[in-house]
Amino acid sequence: MNDEDDFRKNTHHEVGEPLDSISVEELEARIKLLELEVDRLKNEIKTKQSSLAAADAVFKI
Repeated sequence: MNDEDDFRKNTHHEVGEPLDSISVEELEARIKLLELEVDRLKNEIKTKQSSLAAADAVFKI
């Protein structure tokens, strides 16, 4: 397990929850968590697009 895995396990954010009782440090941690998740999602999109492009190339006549 690496530091990023530990970070994700110790930080939680629920979209739409009230933020008024959360410290600045916790808000910054949540932003980092969400940025990591956005990067992960973008990487998955790239992977799927590459797979689709490869499949299209194989079946293109």
